Amino acid sequence: MLFPGRRLVAIYGHPGDSNLGVLGEQSVDEAVERARSVAAGYNGIGGEPVIPTFEIITTVASSEPGPDGDYSLESSLDHVRPWVDAAADAGFYVVLDLQPGYTDFLTQARRYEELLVQPHVGLALDPEWRLAPGERHLRDIGQVSVDEVNRVASWLARLTRRHELPQKLLLLHQFRLDMIPDRGEIRPHPELALVVQMDGLGSQDVKLETWRAVTAAGPEGVRFGWKNFYDEDTPLRSPADTAALQPSPVYVSYQ
Repeated sequence: MLFPGRRLVAIYGHPGDSNLGVLGEQSVDEAVERARSVAAGYNGIGGEPVIPTFEIITTVASSEPGPDGDYSLESSLDHVRPWVDAAADAGFYVVLDLQPGYTDFLTQARRYEELLVQPHVGLALDPEWRLAPGERHLRDIGQVSVDEVNRVASWLARLTRRHELPQKLLLLHQFRLDMIPDRGEIRPHPELALVVQMDGLGSQDVKLETWRAVTAAGPEGVRFGWKNFYDEDTPLRSPADTAALQPSPVYVSYQ
């Protein structure tokens, strides 16, 4: 089982792009050292082992439709693979984050099956960037249906089972309840550790209000994560205060 017994602490971003999070602000080797340093802030808090993590924006929401018209730029396997390999060598976990625009999460997830069959690689769905017809990124907040989440979860569970992999992380980003309507109807799978991450930003009072709303409901077996923003949070929450949240987040990322 992935949880309980460990806490994942991630740096988030897109390789080679400093505008999309801290992960892309340096080379892959330097990012290994940065992730290790960030995660070390949680050592000794709560008693569980802390696993440094890369959360890689693998498909990037775009203001332009692109050749396929989906307003999402899909990274090549060759672009992402060096980061996945470096994480494996360092003993890190990796989360592949999808921002699909007009396409669906499962279609994009299948593109990265070659990486997802590795035991240290999980998957994140970011409904903010899942557009309905006529919507646009940064103007509209997207959402994903529970049926679409269940299709992804079933596929990822089968993949995990077929390759006899350890339990795999399925992370759902959420800062508004309508981003995942009927979230309580997500079907659990023993092959997956389901985590909902509250990834809102701003003042701590606002973030805590959102945290209480997001953590108030299921589905069965769900655990929760928290996101810290270096530039947008006022003030930035310390590792001790982050871990002290109730429920204590099993996944923490930094952007």
